[in-house]
Amino acid sequence: MLLIRGRAGGTALTGTLYERGERAPQFKGAPDEDAPYVWVCDAFYEVESGGQVQRIGDGEVNVAFESPTTRGFETREQAVTAAKEHVRTQFARVGVPGSDVAIEVTKTEPGPR
Repeated sequence: MLLIRGRAGGTALTGTLYERGERAPQFKGAPDEDAPYVWVCDAFYEVESGGQVQRIGDGEVNVAFESPTTRGFETREQAVTAAKEHVRTQFARVGVPGSDVAIEVTKTEPGPR
């Protein structure tokens, strides 16, 4: 399992990429369990009021969360590329340019089930 984390403006967003042979979570909207690589990550957007207050840089942004994004991929390269783009897109949705997002990929072992 890979953790793909984007950092910018003093905050971070981390998603999980389940690799071939690992068991991805199963829930409504999850991709086909036969996909060798499954990406799961929060999705959010800025709202005028309500939501959850998130400190980014020197300001605060109200964000509302959508259902987690889940996508299945055939190759690890496709999955990692899409995961990085997803993380950058979430930051862009709250006013942080994708070019300001530092991405790190960390290999970890899945926890017990």
